[in-house]
This record gives sequence, structure tokens and C-alpha cells, in this order.
Amino acid sequence: MLLLFVVSRQIYAGAGKVLTTARGAHYSISQRAEHIWEGVSSATTRSRPIINTRDEPHADAERYRRLHVIVGDSNMSEYATFLKVGTTGIMLRMLEDPSVVVRDMTLENPIRAIREISQDLTCRKRVRLANGAERSALEIQGEYLMRARRYADRKGLPPEEEKALEMWEHCLEGIEKDPFSLDRECDWVIKHKLIDAYRARHSLPMSHPKVALMDLQYHDIHRPRSLFYRMQDKGLVERTTTDAAIEKAKTVPPQTTRAKLRGDFLKRAKETKRDHTVDWVHLKLNDQAQRTILLKDPFKCKDDRVQKLIDSL
Repeated sequence: MLLLFVVSRQIYAGAGKVLTTARGAHYSISQRAEHIWEGVSSATTRSRPIINTRDEPHADAERYRRLHVIVGDSNMSEYATFLKVGTTGIMLRMLEDPSVVVRDMTLENPIRAIREISQDLTCRKRVRLANGAERSALEIQGEYLMRARRYADRKGLPPEEEKALEMWEHCLEGIEKDPFSLDRECDWVIKHKLIDAYRARHSLPMSHPKVALMDLQYHDIHRPRSLFYRMQDKGLVERTTTDAAIEKAKTVPPQTTRAKLRGDFLKRAKETKRDHTVDWVHLKLNDQAQRTILLKDPFKCKDDRVQKLIDSL
């Protein structure tokens, strides 16, 4: 079920790509679709899977598992990022609820399907399911949305996921009418509009090097060079946060997870110029005592051991 969801969600979460093949250059919905070779695998570099199953939870392995989804594109749009994460959160919530029964729609060939969906800008290309039926990405997402709405009406959702549900409805309605109407929300549409306008203005084919450069420059994280951030600064795309909130997040970690403990320790260690090492689960002072604290609960934001260590610095 989750494989089908992430394969089909590219119609609103895809970042867009100018794909060059032996048949020439054309525009596709997803950056990663052509680089995925397996559905589920423990490998990450030898063969790129949709979902990686390597057992590395970065937490208490008895209580938590880490879902490593490799297939997601590198979004620039805050809207698309929020929607991608929010809808996936809703799906996981439903999958973990034993009272939820979702009709099996296993794909016959996930790798072929992800490419076929990516290459169809109408979002109506039908892909084959294991039971022989055929569904478009729009139809698949529509069914998941319907079930998510029923689940939300019955059990409720956190405010962030309720917002994601509304955005999900908005995007699927937009794709149903005209995918290119989502030129303020979805990266692949925003980028397509930008490239199409430039090509028309300069009479360039899709295969022109300047078009390939635009494809890359759209994603440049250096704001003065980034085509996306220029559009955002002009108010041409939807936002879900503010520049002030982003600046604050650079130095103030989430206060309801172990990130707070990690942040408090890092701040104090830097203030006192103490040599230290920090990773997902370890806080370590590299002194003669080699004091180390293991943080195995990702949702624990208070810990007397950490506070004691901080006070000793």
C-alpha cells in the first residue's frame, strides 16, 4: 500500500526534470523516477530502492523503526514539502491503525509504474495493478484521499495533518481540472511554466543547454542565484512558513523532541569551548572522562542526565 502511495504521490510532490534520452529531451514530473531500480531493498547506493529497509532506527530498536523513503524528490516549494510529508504522515497513521482496512492495490511492476507516471504530464496514465486492473495516479490518490477523509471524520487528525488533508484535496481537484493550474503550489508545474516561458521567449528547444541550466538553477539553495527563490521573493508561489520562522529554526530546535536536549548541549559546549561529539543518539564530551549520554527516545525533551552534564560544563 505504501509503495503505491509514494509512487503515485509524485503528481503533486514531484520536483520536475528535463530528461534527456536517446529519443531527445522531454519534461517529466519526477527527478528520481528514472533512477529507481527496486521497490524495497536494504541497499542505498548499489541499487536505488523506493523504500530502504536497512535496520538503523537512530532510536530504541525495541520500540521504533525508521522508515527510509528514498524516492522523494528535492522540493523547493514549501507547499509541496508540507503536502508530501503531511499526506505520508496521514497514510502511516492509517496503516498503523488496526481498525483501518484499505483495499489492496499492489502494483504489478512498481519500477515501470513510477516511470510511466512521471512521463505523463496529464496525470491520467493508467498503470497496471497486480490484480490486472489499471488505475491512474490521480485515481489512486483520489481513493486514498477519500479514505483519509473518512478516517479524519471518524477519529480526527492533528492540526498539521488536517491542514495537509485540505491541501491534498485542493491539489487533486486542481489536477482533475488542469494540472498546470497548480503553478503556485507544485514544483514540477512551477518549473515547467518557468522553462516554457523562457523557451518561448528565446525560441529554444527543450534540449538546449540553457534549459538544462535552468533545471538546475531552480534548485540552487544560494538565494541570489536560485530561480525558485526569486519567484518566492516576488510572491509568485504559495508559502507555508515565513523567513523569520526559518531563521529562528536555525538556532532554536523543536522543543518537544530530543532535539532540544541536543541543542542545549551543543550551545553550552560551544560557549565553554569544550571538545564534543554529537550524533542522532549520543552526546559525548571528548575529555579525559569521555562522558557519553545515550538518548534512545526521540520524543523525550527532558532528561536529568543531560541537564547534569550541561551544568558541569
